[in-house]
Amino acid sequence: MSRKSPDPRQDRNSMDSDTNCKDKKRLNHSRLICCKIFISESRNQTVLNLIEQAAGLDRETAIVNKFEDRAYNRVRYTLVAYVAHDLTEGTPIYSPLHQTILRMVEAAYGAIDLENHSGAHPRLGVVDDIMFHPLARATLEDASWLAKAVARDIASIFQVPVFLYAAAHPAGRALDTIRRELGFYRPNLMGSQWAGWSMAEVLPERPDEGPSQVPRSRGIAMIGARPWVALYNVPIISTDVTITRRIARMVSARGGGLPTVQTLALVHGEDCNEIACMLLEPNQVGADRVQNRIELLAAEEGVDVEKGYFTDFSQEMITERYVKLISADDN
Repeated sequence: MSRKSPDPRQDRNSMDSDTNCKDKKRLNHSRLICCKIFISESRNQTVLNLIEQAAGLDRETAIVNKFEDRAYNRVRYTLVAYVAHDLTEGTPIYSPLHQTILRMVEAAYGAIDLENHSGAHPRLGVVDDIMFHPLARATLEDASWLAKAVARDIASIFQVPVFLYAAAHPAGRALDTIRRELGFYRPNLMGSQWAGWSMAEVLPERPDEGPSQVPRSRGIAMIGARPWVALYNVPIISTDVTITRRIARMVSARGGGLPTVQTLALVHGEDCNEIACMLLEPNQVGADRVQNRIELLAAEEGVDVEKGYFTDFSQEMITERYVKLISADDN
């Protein structure tokens, strides 16, 4: 039987379809959501591989950065994908980030037991925090929509209490307020470490999503949406964490220091501590100002300070890296 000759109209239709797909992707790339997911593990590479394999199943989502710290036993993945809108209503309806995050969460819960976890960084859950930021032409409403959708699914599928914060919360409740009420900042081992699950299994207040009963192996998840924040760590050369805590308190807005700056003093090795800083408005109060303030206070305490470092790329670099990664996949 003779083979039928190809129809040139089919070729043209196929070309048109490819062009439409590429045009759609270009449109999607103009509305991007960045997700930072913090997971309580960094010492077990096999576990991290499982989480990263889960993230890699969708080619439209990319891990643009990874920051892991063995002393903290904590890893943060920075992912980016587009958000699609209903053309009639103009509302967000889909982002590949949604399913990617759920797959990563499933892998984390399947491989990590919070009761066996310890580290120098506080945490309330295996999947401790998921923070969404708008990039490019995306809006805070886009990020908030995705945060709430992910929160509902994590709570429902994995039966984990979820607390919403910032733009994802109806009243804009602050992350540090929720954490403080739940005991996030109180070490439970040797005065400077966090280990296992040491709090009540029934929460004192109803979470925004999910049960009030806390699964000890998984803990609690925080999920929020907010404008871009910068994460900046400053090493303090001292074995006395009380000095570092005193400096951190005087730098933070809560302690009467720099506005829109939140700080956390942490043990980071045998002869070093760190002040982890969250800069809520980095264009107003940036890393240089924070560094200078810490150095001044440290000098008064008689301790040395090293140059701080960002734990993530800038918004612009994250967007650039995402486009390059996706373009490479397309080719």
